[in-house]
Amino acid sequence: MVRKLVGCLGVLLWLTGAEVFAQLPDFTQLVKAQSRAVVNISSVHKASESNHHTPGESLDPGQIPMEEFLKHFFEGQGQLPGPRSGPHGGSKESNSLGSGFIISKEGYILTNHHVIQDADEIIVKLSDRRELIATLVGSDPRTDVALLKVKAHSLPIVEVGAVDELQVGEWVLAIGTPFGFEHSVTAGIVSAKGRSLPGDNYVPFIQTDVAINPGNSGGPLFNLKGQVVGMNSQIVSRSGGYMGLSFAIPIDVVMTIVEQLKNGGQVARGWLGVHIQDVTSDLAESFGMDRPYGAVVAKVIPEGPAASSDLQTGDVIIAFEGKKIELSSELPPLVGVTPVNKVAKIKVVRAGKIKIITVKIGLLPEQPQTAAASTQPPPQVSNRLGLVAVELTPQQRTQLQLSSQGVVVHSVLNDPARTAGIQPGDVILRIQNNVVRNLAAFDKIVRGLPVGKSISILIERQGRRLFLPIKIEK
Repeated sequence: MVRKLVGCLGVLLWLTGAEVFAQLPDFTQLVKAQSRAVVNISSVHKASESNHHTPGESLDPGQIPMEEFLKHFFEGQGQLPGPRSGPHGGSKESNSLGSGFIISKEGYILTNHHVIQDADEIIVKLSDRRELIATLVGSDPRTDVALLKVKAHSLPIVEVGAVDELQVGEWVLAIGTPFGFEHSVTAGIVSAKGRSLPGDNYVPFIQTDVAINPGNSGGPLFNLKGQVVGMNSQIVSRSGGYMGLSFAIPIDVVMTIVEQLKNGGQVARGWLGVHIQDVTSDLAESFGMDRPYGAVVAKVIPEGPAASSDLQTGDVIIAFEGKKIELSSELPPLVGVTPVNKVAKIKVVRAGKIKIITVKIGLLPEQPQTAAASTQPPPQVSNRLGLVAVELTPQQRTQLQLSSQGVVVHSVLNDPARTAGIQPGDVILRIQNNVVRNLAAFDKIVRGLPVGKSISILIERQGRRLFLPIKIEK
């Protein structure tokens, strides 16, 4: 009887395992159909002009530069295209490996900007082993997208998919050239959508656990229909290799950039002219909101598009052109794809009430506006916040463009300022809805703050404005 039960259990487990196995996707046909449109890209740089680091490969500042890592990996195997002498035995050149994919039969090819950045020559190797010299049509560093053109016809092309239909947990597949191994295939699932990464405010990245390594950059990310849904761009790594965190640029963002590069070689991106941040639970309480959501306006940039509208510091943007904003990272991509000079409708929460504001979208400038504080004057007395504040000097007011408000934090002594994250050098501009015009006004406001309730403090730190929640316990 026991043997029969054990035997039945074994059969059941085998059937269960077989059913699970049967549900796993088979990528063979997808790879056969789509791999011909994936290319290998070599960008040739003069050794004397570049250190050949490819910044988009990893978010870890301690990563080994790509060529150094590859030299070690291929040492003694003769598979890495190494340095070459110039025509007269002068300066050498080296190859940076990346991936790309063909989007038109006339020879348009997509890859990452960082793959071809500062290249003296771009070589595209097709799946049929042909090597063609590519022309750079244009590139956009902010989204890390580059458009190339080769002289060829009737090329195999990829099919572009719909990112809106892509679901978290869905299977995806990458084809590329990791470590120089051409047409390598790796698969995984979509881990998240709409990820914001440092320095990439205008890209809502697709996060996956697909094994992406140096050389995969610029390659396509496919869904199970064989459609491209993203361009592999970055990894988070401490070692320079795959650690389960890979990021792809959504293909709809890529194709929007492509159209602009085709038409003029440059990208015009919408600009609202504000600094924003996430709404935390404590900030939501201070703003009179029932839960944390939206993007709070920390600063309206002078002479920016929003400065000519009714949008104010402290407004919480909860919708842009009818699209809800849950996280602050969702707003910049929406603004970025909005046509310049379009009048956009913005829904905000102001002092607990809903308002609709219209703003004429401007053109995003090349360089952000920043300002720096100078040496602080002698300190004064501490207060209920646990910090020492002093008046701004005339030089500081000029640098920070603050003619009639603000005091600067000289030192942070204890809580609640320490817990709130306030730092020496921060300029306090507002406390709750009260503008801090000088040290006397600051002291008066602090004396009247309630106990046991979250309040918001608006600071300026290294050219950026930020709301911080703080609570006085006694």
